[in-house]
Amino acid sequence: MPDGAVLVGGVLYVIEKKYQAGAGSVDEKLQTCHFKKRQYERLVAPLKLRIEFYYLLNDWFRKPEYRDVLEYIEEVGCRYFFKEIPLAEPGLGL
Repeated sequence: MPDGAVLVGGVLYVIEKKYQAGAGSVDEKLQTCHFKKRQYERLVAPLKLRIEFYYLLNDWFRKPEYRDVLEYIEEVGCRYFFKEIPLAEPGLGL
């Protein structure tokens, strides 16, 4: 289950929060966004919803060693944000 989800029109925005203060298992979980997005797409296929998968991260993940995984997240069609997601992202802004 995601940490949060927002339905706007025909798009379901799935949000997972990942916070870390030291080395640990969250590092590897970031690499699973494509699989998770695909699972949600299959789950909502009968509803004809599009899935957008977002990570909400803390500043720990701004370190240079996370550059590759952050690039990968975007390459596979997912997104990430630090601390907050702008309302304009899920179509809620003006």
